[in-house]
Amino acid sequence: MNATTQIELIQPDDWHLHLRDGPQLAAVVGSSARIFARAIVMPNLRPPVTTTDQALAYRERILAALPAGSLFQPLMTLYLTDQTSPAEIERAKASGAVFACKLYPAGATTHADQGVTDIWRLQPVLEAMRALGMPLLIHGEVVDPRVDIFDREAVFIEQVLRPLIDRLPGLRIVLEHITTAEAANLVRAGPETLAATITPHHLLYNRNALLAGGIRPHLYCLPVLKHERHRLALLEAATSGDPRFFLGTDSAPHPLRAKESACGCAGIFNAHAALEVYAELFEQAGALDRLEGFASRHGPDFYGLPRNPGRVRLFQDPWTVTLSYAFGDDRLIPFRAGELIRWRAELVQSDTHDLP
Repeated sequence: MNATTQIELIQPDDWHLHLRDGPQLAAVVGSSARIFARAIVMPNLRPPVTTTDQALAYRERILAALPAGSLFQPLMTLYLTDQTSPAEIERAKASGAVFACKLYPAGATTHADQGVTDIWRLQPVLEAMRALGMPLLIHGEVVDPRVDIFDREAVFIEQVLRPLIDRLPGLRIVLEHITTAEAANLVRAGPETLAATITPHHLLYNRNALLAGGIRPHLYCLPVLKHERHRLALLEAATSGDPRFFLGTDSAPHPLRAKESACGCAGIFNAHAALEVYAELFEQAGALDRLEGFASRHGPDFYGLPRNPGRVRLFQDPWTVTLSYAFGDDRLIPFRAGELIRWRAELVQSDTHDLP
């Protein structure tokens, strides 16, 4: 059988993306807009995006930073805090530009210090989200220092997520950037209102890549890379065709000095090559025919949005990832810097929808 050398997909979306702000935003937004039609944009700026007005203002800054002629659409989110109100959720929904709310357990990851300290304090907010059909996006880790960092997702599932699903049936939940077999199994066995995003780096690497032979700071992310059995479980889930798993890069740029430091930041910038790396992984798994579902169909379907009218072509044309990019007043080390990538992606047809 001849190997596949070219495929065409519905233009994909990124359902989990960090774009930063200011000069850093301008440096990276084009990498996502190059291929993706839309993206759910994370709200963990400093200060965080906690109100509808802040989300709308951030959206305008993103649009202003796009390359000329780009049709890329940022789909905004609110950062939940202990002070978020049901009225703010109603304003967000009415705006037509805010598509979800993000739950960061306080202190769980980058700029999560103002996150939620107790999810049950937000029950009225979550009930309002359920009534309005607004998805809850969850960074699913406990922050108890007594829990091993490699176990924090699995413990969160048992202590927080399962009770949440039972207490608020019908609430649409996306468990972001899953990293464990426990998370994949929960989504498979859970209700249709539960879904998950999976990153290219958690599909490609296990924790040996981060730690064996020396610490690799540019592979440090949260949730942290896990054991090989978890990577294989994620790969099986992503390539299974199950519509509750879909593409979310969690591309999260940090300046070089913040990554290579005594206390390096968590986050991997992969937007420059994300779709191409997913294609490599699906090809290796013998599942290229399921890439379009994962990248282009499952996410819009879960969010209740139309699939994109644009098209993307992936073709075999090996290329070497640049060693660094300009990033504000520093440099940015990209995912797989200096490495050869087998696939290349290009837009065949770009089009867009008017937002609801």
